[in-house]
Amino acid sequence: MNSITIKEFYQDILGDSCPDIHQFLNDNLHKDVGHFNVFDIAEIARTCTAKTGMPYNRRTYYKISLINGKNRVEYADKTIEIDDCAVLFASPKIPYNYTHLTTEQSGHFCVFTKDFLPASKTGPELDLLPAFSPHSDFIYHISTEQFQQFEAVFLKMHNEIQSDYLYKYDLLRNYLMELIHFGQKLQPVMPAGNSKTAASRTTTLFIELLERQFPIENTSQILQLRTPADFAGILGVHVNHLNRVLKETTGKTTGEIIGSRIFQEGKMLLTQTQWNISEIAFTLGFEEVAHFSNFFKKYSQQSPQNFRELTAV
Repeated sequence: MNSITIKEFYQDILGDSCPDIHQFLNDNLHKDVGHFNVFDIAEIARTCTAKTGMPYNRRTYYKISLINGKNRVEYADKTIEIDDCAVLFASPKIPYNYTHLTTEQSGHFCVFTKDFLPASKTGPELDLLPAFSPHSDFIYHISTEQFQQFEAVFLKMHNEIQSDYLYKYDLLRNYLMELIHFGQKLQPVMPAGNSKTAASRTTTLFIELLERQFPIENTSQILQLRTPADFAGILGVHVNHLNRVLKETTGKTTGEIIGSRIFQEGKMLLTQTQWNISEIAFTLGFEEVAHFSNFFKKYSQQSPQNFRELTAV
């Protein structure tokens, strides 16, 4: 699961065939537009070779999308079909897959970084706001009237970002907070038959984050999330809480689940690649080969080299 930056987002969603995209990136990425920007979905579809969706990735930015069209959103254990109007609040905490089901799409979206809305502007930390909490569903069904209310704010954003007003980004922050508060008043779209507890939800998100890092496909791909603290930070919970939840739902601790999965990947790389032991250790996040060797012996009672030789026979 790769991390996608704002610059990569522009290149990915707009595409190289979008008019003047390279000039746009060169001119604007070091300005405030690199922290905030707003787009018209229909305009992108008309002028750019945009993708039909967004694949699973861990994004480094936040995104609010006002959608009118048929789409599918997959995240954690959920698949939600959107038939008409909806609004989506995406954060770096939750990887998701977004797919257009038809070419007829309209609406707007804005992207921004955490620095654009510091706690001094939002009150609570941005990740603590209900709209961006990893424990709440982030897709909201809305009526045509509500769509028009959201769109009115987006239109103000479009007008303001093109203006020469000296304090326009302060005004855009206010519009952004207006969208967030609108969203937090709405009821989330709930998948049919969903009765999972908060503990089960956290477990599902944890497993999703863990599994999206695999398989390791080349020696430049390095495991990013390796410790309980890494996962707790992404999920926005205390490491002890995460451990307690996983123990309750799986019978294993956070460290045991992570270690077991890394061990399984290590075995696969030893048997199915020609990479040397040092390369395998590096891709799995071990700074020293000796650390990987000790780790592997803990699970298999043999060294990585001995395991490879025995399985090759």
